[in-house]
Amino acid sequence: MSPQSERRERAETSAVRGFLSRFAADPRHFQISVLGTLLVVGIARLGFPVDASDVAAAMASALATELLVARLRGKLFDPRSPFISSLSLSLLLRASSPWVYAFAGAAAIGGKALLRVRGKHLYNPAALGIAAAVLLTDRAWISPGQWGSGPLLLFLFACAGGMVVHRALRSDVSWIFLVSYAALALGRAAWLGDPWVVPLHGLQSGAFLLFAFFMVSDPKTTPDARPARIGYAICVAGGAAWVHFGLHQPNGFLWSLLALAPIVPLLDLLAPGARYRWGQRPGSPTHPPIPTVNPRERNPAMTPNPANAAAAAVTRTASSAPRRVAAATLFCITALLALVASRADAFCGFYVAKADTQLFNRASQVVLVRDGERTVVTMASDYQGDPEEFALVVPVPSVLSREQIHVAEQAVIDHLDAYTAPRLVEYHDPDPCMRYELRRMKASATPLPESVSELGSLGGADLGVRIEAKYTVGEYDILILSAEQSDGLETWLRRSGYRIPDGASRVLGSYLRQGMRFFVAKVNLEQQRSLGVVNLRPIQMAFETPKFGLPIRLGTVNSSGTQEMFVYTLTRRGRVETVNYRTVRLPTDAEIPPFVEQRFGDFYRDLFDRQVEENRRGVFLEYAWDMAWCDPCAADPLSVSELRDLGVFWIDDPGFAPSRQGSQARDVFVTRLHVRYDGEHFPEDLRFQETADRSNFQGRFVMRQPWTGSPSACPAAREYFRGLRERQEREAQTLARLTGWDLADIRAQIPGLGARSEEEPDVPWWKRLWPGDRGR
Repeated sequence: MSPQSERRERAETSAVRGFLSRFAADPRHFQISVLGTLLVVGIARLGFPVDASDVAAAMASALATELLVARLRGKLFDPRSPFISSLSLSLLLRASSPWVYAFAGAAAIGGKALLRVRGKHLYNPAALGIAAAVLLTDRAWISPGQWGSGPLLLFLFACAGGMVVHRALRSDVSWIFLVSYAALALGRAAWLGDPWVVPLHGLQSGAFLLFAFFMVSDPKTTPDARPARIGYAICVAGGAAWVHFGLHQPNGFLWSLLALAPIVPLLDLLAPGARYRWGQRPGSPTHPPIPTVNPRERNPAMTPNPANAAAAAVTRTASSAPRRVAAATLFCITALLALVASRADAFCGFYVAKADTQLFNRASQVVLVRDGERTVVTMASDYQGDPEEFALVVPVPSVLSREQIHVAEQAVIDHLDAYTAPRLVEYHDPDPCMRYELRRMKASATPLPESVSELGSLGGADLGVRIEAKYTVGEYDILILSAEQSDGLETWLRRSGYRIPDGASRVLGSYLRQGMRFFVAKVNLEQQRSLGVVNLRPIQMAFETPKFGLPIRLGTVNSSGTQEMFVYTLTRRGRVETVNYRTVRLPTDAEIPPFVEQRFGDFYRDLFDRQVEENRRGVFLEYAWDMAWCDPCAADPLSVSELRDLGVFWIDDPGFAPSRQGSQARDVFVTRLHVRYDGEHFPEDLRFQETADRSNFQGRFVMRQPWTGSPSACPAAREYFRGLRERQEREAQTLARLTGWDLADIRAQIPGLGARSEEEPDVPWWKRLWPGDRGR
């Protein structure tokens, strides 16, 4: 090799190494890689409801806005920031239309260009774009529960996110934020007497970790100096805790970050530091280090040079900055701790019975009607036991008046259950010779396990418990109790002859420390006989509360094993989902063999068992639909009068309009959620949010009845039967995959599968090419 070639090769090698070094030095490249990988995993593995068109709309809008800003400012176009913002939007934002993603992308990059202070953009672009879409449109929301939670998720996020924030020189922000929020959550749990598993569940949430490593640690929107960054991270953590625990609202991390972003310029003034530049590390020639001084510079007499005097002024500012930041941070923490320890509202409860009575609270139905903070709750349980040994205990946010309590009819809930139940749809294959189609659809509701709700009497001793109110409603005697001591309610129930399940006192103590009242219902046997009521009816309560959820922890203390709960929500805006657990859509539109029609109940139970095994911490979406119609209908939609009976209060508003038929209601969206829970996998109460998603979903399974003609009827019939066997094999494998049933047993129940018809022997394909040559 000639010297000239060697020099050229060394120059090329040096250029490649230089490019790779610069590429590795810029943390944005790692961030794009990690965010892109998370998005692919979320869509492919976790079923994120994000289409390629949504991601493309966000990216195209962000890139176009960045290009426009670069042209207007006369700067080079850099696509990396738009890529990061659009990927973050796609991970966190959910919307019903691609144009909402496009709007969010434009708002993210446009806000970054317009909202600037001293050459530094004020808000994290992705956070600003998400907030703009949620607040300025009625078609966007955030789904914090989509990632689920768990130790493995914590480990993966910590590894991937830790690498990114380390290269961005902002690992201090992420870890201080994590530690601060964890301290607040664990401290609150200790004060309430909750087990550690309750706050740890939230700390392992994927949405929480995504925010900690990829949003709050943005080096361009965090303070320049480390002391200021530490104080800022603590304040953001405290603000998020206040939103979650004080205001009972989801997505507190995002709102806290946006609310506190304007203090970053102030912190930069109080504690000046070196401005971060992408791809550069402290100490590089173009990235000067944080100013430091020696003793000579601190003495003006020793260094009368004006330049040294200016440096000393900067030094005094920098040295006093930590004290000022620490004082501001201490004030922030003190205020936020007081807010975090505020009251919390809760609903739902557990059932208690006298000694020697076994309790089984395995399946229950809850209807939640919600608009704003106005809430109507209808409870129907399958308590199994002696009616005389029953009492219902429910924590409530305040003392309820007589007019806030009602008794509903079980028939209305049964109608709602039938309307929203998973269904089987039947089609008939058309005659391939006649080319006509006869189509019949049949919906089969999945029945809930039969149950007997039985209530009993409760003793009247008042030891440490105050009776705030007393009513008789229908067949129930209602007491509203308050207790000043943590064991007051437990003592009252035990002295009255009722056995409290093991572990109940700790859960009760958590609510008692929050100043909750307790709703206690027992059966008035004389009133029951006079009313002619055989089966106990559901109880309804109406109240206002900022918290949208169900405290299922109370239900785990008196149940052997797991429990089933069906939650039906009736809202105005759209679908309801859980924010602290994954909302998992059931498999739908799967084609299964026709013989399943006779075993649909077994099929669905086994399918649900398998889904629970794969998603032990999942809450399953079985139905989401506009109440005005259905297709196919397992039952007719509820009438306006039935909705009114369930507590849909806005149907009496002047602007409410029924459907064209006049019997069904518009502006009512129903969501059916099914959860199988226990204390191990569901340590936290369920928390819900209403989304802007009005897309329809139903758990639907399809069976196609084969055509019963002869393969020799026409050439098309022969081809039909060849395809029929392939389809039946697919249906058999689908059924085995969904339920875990034995594939051989499934095939044996499908007529003709695995055996050839006598009229169509198993002929190799090549013999069908030249049938006239046979016998020559």
